This record gives sequence, structure tokens and C-alpha cells, in this order.
Amino acid sequence: MTQLRLLTIFKSKFWFRLFLMKSLPAAFFCGLNLNSLTEERSVVIVRFSWFTQNPFRSIYFACLAMAAEMSSGVLALIHSQHLTPKVSMLVMGMSAEFHKKAIGKIRFECNDGAKISRVVEDVVKNQIGLVCETHSKGFDEQGDCVADFFIKWTFRQKSK
Repeated sequence: MTQLRLLTIFKSKFWFRLFLMKSLPAAFFCGLNLNSLTEERSVVIVRFSWFTQNPFRSIYFACLAMAAEMSSGVLALIHSQHLTPKVSMLVMGMSAEFHKKAIGKIRFECNDGAKISRVVEDVVKNQIGLVCETHSKGFDEQGDCVADFFIKWTFRQKSK
């Protein structure tokens, strides 16, 4: 599948929701939505609901982490899944800083597409495994930063 085709599929709300249902059912049930996607940037939305709540009337941190990881993960997918030889990707680590109670609609933005692309190109060129740390920032409806997530992705060529 080409990079452009994967971008087109993810930009379609129907096909993205189908992808979630098949591959990431927890994200599907939490109602994660891909708001925008380019090769450089993605925005994922998570809303406060009965399914995403915690006992403190805010969004459960695991749902926030899921949205943050997805904002960098879709970029990692579009930069790695169309290559030959195949490149595998996996989350190696994650850290977070929470700044404000997450209520309402939270949007996570990741602007590390170019950084991910360079790392994936190096993996293919040099046939080595590499780590790429991405940053996803969560904002509430007023534009205030709710949380910062730092996700470490590992990329390596799949063995034949």
C-alpha cells in the first residue's frame, strides 16, 4: 500500500473508524477521531463521555494516552508501512506530564512527521533499528494545554 493511499484511507472517517474497529477496538469504543492528517502533522480528538470518564469527572488518563499515542502512531504508520523491505514499529516507552483537568473535547497534536520520516529512511538505508521520540500535546476547547506525552517508537527492518 502506498503512502498516499494510506493517507487517503485514514482521512476518510468511515475507513478510519473501520480500521479502528478491526485493529484497535479500545480506541474505537473510546470514540477517538482523526481530525486532520498530513505527512508532517496529525490531530486526534478524544471526548469526555461515559466510556472515557474517571471517578473525578474528567477523561481517564489511559484514554488520553491512547489519543496521544495515536496522534504519533498514524504518522509512524504512513511513513513506514509502504516500504520494501518492510519496517516494523513498536512503542518502546511513554512518559506524560498532566497540566490541567481534561474535560470536554481534547485534541492531541503531533508535528513530528518529518522527524519520523528521517528515522524510518535511516532504518531502511542503514539496516539498523532506531528509536524516535515523538511529542504529542493535548489541548482543551479553550486552547489550554492539558497534557504533554512523549512516546518513544522503535523502528527496524523486518527479517525475511
